[in-house]
Amino acid sequence: MVVILDLMRMAGALAEGATGAVTISSASELDLVRRWCERTGNTLITTSPADAGLGAVLVRRGRLPDPAATLGPDRLPGARLWLYTNFHCNLACDYCCAASSPRAERRELGVERIGRLVRAGADWGVHEVYLTGGEPFLLPEIARIVADCVRLLPTTLLTNGMLFRGPGLRALQAMPREGFALQISLDSATPDVHDGHRGAGSWARAVAGIGVALGEGFRVRVAATIASPHAADLAALHDFLDGLGIARADQVIRPVAQQGAADTGVQFSRESLVPEVTVTADGVYWHPVAATDERALVSTQIEPLGPALSEVYRLFAEQWAAAGAAARLFPCA
Repeated sequence: MVVILDLMRMAGALAEGATGAVTISSASELDLVRRWCERTGNTLITTSPADAGLGAVLVRRGRLPDPAATLGPDRLPGARLWLYTNFHCNLACDYCCAASSPRAERRELGVERIGRLVRAGADWGVHEVYLTGGEPFLLPEIARIVADCVRLLPTTLLTNGMLFRGPGLRALQAMPREGFALQISLDSATPDVHDGHRGAGSWARAVAGIGVALGEGFRVRVAATIASPHAADLAALHDFLDGLGIARADQVIRPVAQQGAADTGVQFSRESLVPEVTVTADGVYWHPVAATDERALVSTQIEPLGPALSEVYRLFAEQWAAAGAAARLFPCA
């Protein structure tokens, strides 16, 4: 009963959502704490080292918010699988979170491995696949990669939209229209901001690429990376994209992350990000925005993928319980 009195005193002193620790001396006392939490509407978060019969348990005042209700089922860990097809790119954007450029190492996943990873993701319970880079349209096999992915899961390919001519156009035309979307980067309604970060003439070529993709019958999403968005600039961009025929639901606005080539931007840690499992040639990472950050590395073992997916889900469940919904979404797509 001493443990119950300690719990009652602690709970009375805690604000809703706050946590406190109570010492236990046996497995039976741990079970007592668990049952008390269930009856009183509080949450048992962690135990340490209760298996040895002595330790501290962490209790949260009140129930945890349901992550599925808070984030949406499509944003739970494992719902999305990100694959960095490669790291080399025809552009060298000054805020690229992956530090991609024409000089970057290719670091490709490869056609066969991508097929295996998507199959493993589908078997585990992944809902959709995102292919990114680098610039995926630099890969001669990109049409086959897309087809292999779409056969298993809905797929989105991120691109700068500048290579839809010659071999790139033929690859585009060979891609499926159903279960597939292109996400093209466009940062502003006029060339100045976009070209200032991505290179002179890139805005006009990206807009032309959007037109080509729409003309070929693809669903096109547009993602803008904006360091300090102003209401007037956002309104102008939305109006411009409306005029191109891009649905509002397919207009993605995301901040600059201080990762890769960016020396300024929003700072994140693994603990502050809701994970979106990301695979590169170097390993499995917590989130696509941190796919070159060793602190976000989950495993250097890429295959089999299932254990890494399960581990990320487990780690996030612990993080969610301890932080009480403090982690945030970073909208890469």
